[in-house]
Amino acid sequence: MASYELIDVRREDCVDYVTLNRPEIRNAINDAVIEELTRWADSATKDPQLRMAVLSGAGKTFCAGADLGWMSRTVDYDHEENIHDAWALARLFARLDALPVPLVGRVHGGALGGGVGLVAVCDIAVATEDTVFGFTEVKLGIVPAVISPYAVAKMGPSAARHLFLTGERFSARHAYQLGLVHVITTPDSLDAGVTRVLHELRTAGPRAMATAKTLIASVVDRPPSAVTELTVDTIAELRVTPEAQEGMRAFLDKRPPRWVTDDCS
Repeated sequence: MASYELIDVRREDCVDYVTLNRPEIRNAINDAVIEELTRWADSATKDPQLRMAVLSGAGKTFCAGADLGWMSRTVDYDHEENIHDAWALARLFARLDALPVPLVGRVHGGALGGGVGLVAVCDIAVATEDTVFGFTEVKLGIVPAVISPYAVAKMGPSAARHLFLTGERFSARHAYQLGLVHVITTPDSLDAGVTRVLHELRTAGPRAMATAKTLIASVVDRPPSAVTELTVDTIAELRVTPEAQEGMRAFLDKRPPRWVTDDCS
């Protein structure tokens, strides 16, 4: 397992538990956090034993957005330095979004600015009912530019016009209505809610889940006629894989498929 200072990565069974570990500043993001999360995402993409990942924040808050110390340094950046900085952040969100395994968000306390971006790249977000969200960048005279493709894909352009422009904070219930959050729990039930999601994911074929993620990205906002060949080829190729053959045989035999009962080795 790689070494990290600002995030904690723990492997249990076939799940990576990735925790932003800066509770004293509400898990705010800086360039070092971006580098470590990107490094984890790169290693996770190449790990055949990994089946799922959970992203969370230590302490009382999921992620409060950008680190004030980091922001104070960027005030004096020139255009090229800002380009370099923004590209690093863009690579992180692209890597997390494209993970071949499901990324589950364990969200509590607050998710502001870039923290909402992290929620947006999670395939499934579980949040406590008292979590506060906000695209607060406009309050600082900037915009949620790098995270915008992922946030708009989740909640749509109408909600983005409202929340990007006002920067107002909103509730977990509203985030659920918009599609940013998929499961709402009480604070005491957050871990149980995440566990239930992981249980459901464990029953799904690993290759099927990875293909489903790629398929969604390929067909979104395109008419059916433009993706018919892709969808036909995708199902035809999957049906003959050992995973699909095992899944269909298990269904017919009324037993769990091997990926449910086998360990992750």
